Amino acid sequence: MTSPAVKPIPDGMHSLTPYLICANAAEAIAFYTKAFNAVEQFRLPGPDGKVMHACLKIGDSMLMLTDEWPEHQMAGPNTLNGTPVTIHHYVQDVDASFKQAVEAGATVTLPVTDMFWGDRYGQLKDPFGHRWSLATHTRDMSADDIQQAMASAMK
Repeated sequence: MTSPAVKPIPDGMHSLTPYLICANAAEAIAFYTKAFNAVEQFRLPGPDGKVMHACLKIGDSMLMLTDEWPEHQMAGPNTLNGTPVTIHHYVQDVDASFKQAVEAGATVTLPVTDMFWGDRYGQLKDPFGHRWSLATHTRDMSADDIQQAMASAMK
C-alpha cells in the first residue's frame, strides 16, 4: 500500500508509457534526442555500461527504454526481425518533424500524406527497428464522416 504522500502515478507520467528494448540504448537515446527532440530525464547505467533503464520526455509524454538483455528474454525488433507495434506521435508540424526524423536516420515506410480520418500522417522505422507514425490533426470529423471517407477512399 502506498502512503498518502506517494502518488500512485508519478508526476509527469501517464497511465500508459511505451517501454522500448533497443540494441545499444545509448545510441537510441541520442537518436530520439535528434529525431524527436527527446529530453533525457534520467539514465541508470549498469556495471557493464549498458543502459539498465532510461526515461525520455517527448512532447508531453514519457518513453522508457533499456538495452537488450537476452538472458532475460528481452530483445529489440532488429534482433526479432520486426515488431507488430507502432508508436503514434502527434506533432505540431508533421512535415517538419518527419523531415527531422529522416535526417536523423529514420527510414520512410509511408510518406506523409493527408488521410481520410482527418490527420496528415506518415510512418517511419527508426534505426533500432521500432516503427513510428507521426501525425498532425488537420480536421475534426464525426465517426460517421470518417466511415464515409474511408468507404470513399477504399473504392
